Amino acid sequence: MEPEELERALEAILFAAGEPVELKRLSEALCVDPADILEAAGKLADDLAFERRGVRIVRLENALQMCSGGEFADLITKTLETRKPPKLSSSQLEALTIIAYYQPVTKAYVEQLRGVDSAYSVGALLNKKLIEECGRLDVPGRPILYRTTPDFLRTFGLQSLEELPEIESAGGVEGKQTQITMEEQLEQTL
Repeated sequence: MEPEELERALEAILFAAGEPVELKRLSEALCVDPADILEAAGKLADDLAFERRGVRIVRLENALQMCSGGEFADLITKTLETRKPPKLSSSQLEALTIIAYYQPVTKAYVEQLRGVDSAYSVGALLNKKLIEECGRLDVPGRPILYRTTPDFLRTFGLQSLEELPEIESAGGVEGKQTQITMEEQLEQTL
């Protein structure tokens, strides 16, 4: 497949999908190597940005997605009459930070690090689709394991979890600084 044709095909697929599409799935459908898909997606993303178009191509770990440009968020919200998602409380942000850095984790682990009951925070994060269940721990009682979702990556403007700021531990100054960094990132994206 020619590079220009690959770019057009990616644009059409990502537009129609409306959600992240795995690189492997794109590779199989288009009969093209994943490296070629990433190269074409990068060129397409550059072209859209250079032309100051209203859409962007974003990479989310091993997937690609087309989304609207952030500068149009207010107009989109006004036009589609969607409500702005509620901000995260400090307890929810603390729980999300622990899950993001130590995933997969149980609710008990989050509570152990926070020192307080975290059932409400974990439930709220599940409802906001920032975390998801990802199995059960193989111990008596088989507690549920949680991890972050692609929505978490989009919300914080990350392509992968490797882009999270460095942290030495979930507590102390480092944990607070990471929480502040995540709060600032969330406020910028909402």
